[in-house]
Amino acid sequence: MIRQEPVEAHRARGGGPGVWLLVSLLLVVSAAYTAAVVLKPSEEFHPLVDGALGLVAMWVPAAMSWLAVYRAESRRPDILLAACAVSCWAAGTTYYVLHAAAGEDVPLPSPADFGYSGFYLLMLAALAFVVRDRLRAMTWSVILDSVIGALGAAAVLCVVLDPLLTSTMGGPWTPTALLGTGYPLMDLLLVATVIGITASTGFSLGEGWVLVVLGLLLFTGADVAYALLELNHDYVLGTPLDASWALGLSLVAAWIALQARTPGRHSRWRVAVPAQTVPTLATVAGLGVLILASQERVLVLAVALASLTLALAVLPLVFRQRLRLSEATTQARTDELTGLPNRRALYADVPERLAAARRRRSAVLLLDLDKFKEINDGLGHDVGDRLLVQVAARLSEQLRPADLLARMGGDEFVIHLDNCGQEQAQAVALTLRAALVEPCDLGDITVHVSASIGISCYPEQGQDLTLLLRKADMAMYSAKSTRSGHAVYADGAAELIPHQFHTVQALNEALLDDQLILHFQPKIDLSTGAVRGVEALVRWDHPTLGLLQPEAFLARFEEAGLMPALTNVILGRALDQAAAWANDEKPLSVAVNLSACSVMDARLPAQIATMVSDRGLTPSVLVLEITEDVLVGDRSRASTTLSALRETGVRIAVDDFGKGYSSLSYLRDLPIDELKLDKSFILTMLDDTRATALVVSTIDLAHSLGLQMTAEGVENLDTYRSLSDYGCDFAQGFVVSKPLTAPELDAWLQARCPLSAAADYVPTASQAE
Repeated sequence: MIRQEPVEAHRARGGGPGVWLLVSLLLVVSAAYTAAVVLKPSEEFHPLVDGALGLVAMWVPAAMSWLAVYRAESRRPDILLAACAVSCWAAGTTYYVLHAAAGEDVPLPSPADFGYSGFYLLMLAALAFVVRDRLRAMTWSVILDSVIGALGAAAVLCVVLDPLLTSTMGGPWTPTALLGTGYPLMDLLLVATVIGITASTGFSLGEGWVLVVLGLLLFTGADVAYALLELNHDYVLGTPLDASWALGLSLVAAWIALQARTPGRHSRWRVAVPAQTVPTLATVAGLGVLILASQERVLVLAVALASLTLALAVLPLVFRQRLRLSEATTQARTDELTGLPNRRALYADVPERLAAARRRRSAVLLLDLDKFKEINDGLGHDVGDRLLVQVAARLSEQLRPADLLARMGGDEFVIHLDNCGQEQAQAVALTLRAALVEPCDLGDITVHVSASIGISCYPEQGQDLTLLLRKADMAMYSAKSTRSGHAVYADGAAELIPHQFHTVQALNEALLDDQLILHFQPKIDLSTGAVRGVEALVRWDHPTLGLLQPEAFLARFEEAGLMPALTNVILGRALDQAAAWANDEKPLSVAVNLSACSVMDARLPAQIATMVSDRGLTPSVLVLEITEDVLVGDRSRASTTLSALRETGVRIAVDDFGKGYSSLSYLRDLPIDELKLDKSFILTMLDDTRATALVVSTIDLAHSLGLQMTAEGVENLDTYRSLSDYGCDFAQGFVVSKPLTAPELDAWLQARCPLSAAADYVPTASQAE
């Protein structure tokens, strides 16, 4: 089941031009406050500028931050914590300004300091979530470069703050001294964190990361200036320095607004940073601090940070080649999307695990997501990718550290359970399927997904990975066909139901080696007795199993994602035969069945138009048959494809009409030329008056809508004559002929004696054969 939020709601809450309007408003308010502070005649406290306008410049960012949190598509902890941080700063400033306006001295510490400290702590927490999310995609060399950059920045900042830190740390540890030291240290942590993140990823312009960088750097600069002024008690409220905090707060709030607009998505626009830039700059900064320390007194903390920076900066220079080789090996063995071991890692590691524990039993589980292709094709590959990431995480949580989980590709996962028997493997399969019961929240879409799992056991069912995987694959398709969820391979199962175990390789060979052939069943015009067209029906001439009917393999083609390729082969061969008949002056239309995924393929109309044109055929020679079930899903998308097909000149027919459960409104809305009444009505027509009434009323309905009616499954002469009397247009069934190969159909057509009226034409047994 899929739940998708309407587009209008999505725009109303998360995106659109309203976000940039908020950002513009923030910058206008902070710019107005800055201009007012700079242009006022004196630095004394001004009630309107430093009081009212100053508080507006603080609370507008806070209000905008919470508005952005409310409008966000998902509740992300980083923007929630950042919004709390902005509110804390605004609250602290309000307390400070109100007391200053009353002419009261604000003590240190005061309630305002709780707000200011809360800002730093909450911003650090918000940045911690940003770091956590980015660490997953970062290699060790990038993380090391980030740490080096952070340490280098911290060393330089320690030198800048040396007078303040020396003053506060040299005296008694009073609350005033703790706060005096705490603010610079929190600034140091903020700057180090920001520089470390930025160095590792570049500026992600689309996320507004540059805004939070500038905002926090403005805060740090203002804090340093404030701290140095406070050393000599020179700071007064109402100077341009106060505007720096207001502008920094607005930039942080703008970042929150942009983050809420683009939840969890990273911009493609980045400022690239060469690999050696960060270690080089950090080395220069560290050397500069140590050289300065050799000339004059420098804080011990600054010297320690500079020394650590140089020590870590040397590591990449010495071991970079080894790190690169290690990372290249890791990347080659890792699935880029999920971070799990990939097929290469699986085939390298499992044989070693089997060899290391020859006397221990183990199991191989092959897990395949049910209906994943429909989700991937219907909702987009980005949704499919996000679903696979969530599935991989859930599966990983259910396994032991000794177990191996790998992604084979597509929606297939393989699990090797060490020291595990058949019963334990079945228990694990149940656990894994239970982990997928909860719906997957993919942003504005909620998807329910299930899985089928095949199990093979070592050493009973195979001594090597290839054989174990093959048997797990067979068991998995057995689980799919029986809808049991999981199955254990049983010897002889492949021989009992061979069509369920067609491998992807066998399906590809069928497509490439001309193993797929077409049979054609003629369609008779009941008013004239003439053959007007045929329906193309695919068969698989299997090299070992013989001629297979469609029900023995079509589902397997769809599960393997090969239905578009199969449709392309059938269309090509059907049109080739139609062209051959046209050259022999046998103008027969050819009907081809379309699957649901083919109807949803926006490229199909252009593809068919090209195929028809290349063979010099009139487009109306092709009839595309769809079932009602295709229209139950995304009718809008189906309508778009069908309308485009109709514009090319091909005809559209609804196959198995009356068998599905969709609304009849599609007869009005969709471009349909023909209805093919399901054979379940035809077979019972002569024995059931209600069935007869349904057939007659359906024929009348089709004609009233300007549609032609074809009866399928006509198997006796009485039914054939009755349908002619009821005004049905065409008949198709064994009473006319069974499906024939093209040469057989040519011979059948040659043997017929076409007559002028249906009343004179009576199919004979020899013709039906």
